[in-house]
Amino acid sequence: MAPIKVGIVGYGFATKCFHLPYILPNPDLEVYAFLQRAAAPSEPSQTPRWGHCTIDFPQAKHYRTTDEFYADDQIELVVICTSSTAHYEFAEKALLAGKHVVVEKPFVTSSAEADRLIALAKERGKILTVFHNRRFDSDFRTLHHLMSHGALGDVLQADIHFDYPDPTWISGWTSKEYIPGEGMTFGLGTHTLDQALYLFGRPASVTGFLRSNRGIDSEIDDTFIIILQYSGKQKNLLVTVKTAIVTHMKDQLRFFVRGTKGTYLKFGTCPQESQAIAAPGQPATSPEFGVEDERIWGTLTTTTEFDPEIQHFDEESKKYIGKYPSLKGWYRGYYENVSAAIRGREEIFVKPDTARDGLRIIELARESQEKGCTVPWS
Repeated sequence: MAPIKVGIVGYGFATKCFHLPYILPNPDLEVYAFLQRAAAPSEPSQTPRWGHCTIDFPQAKHYRTTDEFYADDQIELVVICTSSTAHYEFAEKALLAGKHVVVEKPFVTSSAEADRLIALAKERGKILTVFHNRRFDSDFRTLHHLMSHGALGDVLQADIHFDYPDPTWISGWTSKEYIPGEGMTFGLGTHTLDQALYLFGRPASVTGFLRSNRGIDSEIDDTFIIILQYSGKQKNLLVTVKTAIVTHMKDQLRFFVRGTKGTYLKFGTCPQESQAIAAPGQPATSPEFGVEDERIWGTLTTTTEFDPEIQHFDEESKKYIGKYPSLKGWYRGYYENVSAAIRGREEIFVKPDTARDGLRIIELARESQEKGCTVPWS
């Protein structure tokens, strides 16, 4: 079967560092067209910061208007890599044009917008998914592996962090009034909330603490704590999702998960992002891509011998303890699933309904912050 022709909206950081490295190695996908507003440069000095598609992909089609781009009936899959405020517009046009759609995170700026796109995708019979690549992080893949194989037992408490000390991109956040889609909850938070939803499902209630720690008094959060409480069989589960920009540590805390049989403690981050930034737009095919340094492997402590080749029995604590090797990070798996779903071989892994639920948690967390109370899921 011929490769799926991919049209990409935007040609900046997200396209070159978070999508092309994982699209290019996939034989089921063909980089066919770009929607890039800038004209092809006549000399190098006119080349935009992140380059130009006509230079890097001379074989691909270059469109400068949405009408021309969406009118190309050869494009089967549209990947939207614009600013988040434009996601809804471009996704709606893509679905109306009969394309499958991948949307960069955050999905859109409200759960209501997400609902409308989900309904449209179902009506048109097209796949709609969100680029929650952090499900394919080395550390998260490892945590999921441990949980699914019973190493932790029934999880009772999970702290999920995505801390980022002094992020450079928030220097332009000078506005004081909040607009949906802004802030770190929509930035890094959409990733960690997606991880929580994937592991544990919808919560029964949400409590939010949203802060501005960048030195200005603003409604736009750069630091947050969101507490998810559950019910039914999970009534004893408490999940805390956190991001902080003031955290002076060499290796940031990622996961602290406690269950009835064991605990997993993980510092340090998956190397895929930094590896892609070091070679933007290049295929992620190196054998070392996504391989964590052994120094930051997480520690597994269990009451039962889960992996005798890795763990040792600690006489003092009467626990089995050991550094558990992190699985290889594999963002390529995201597009492997997307192409397989389009061809009918697999179910789509990152469902838009889950991305919508992540947005709803953000909305409820802000309501909780404003009211000063826990709010039920609705």
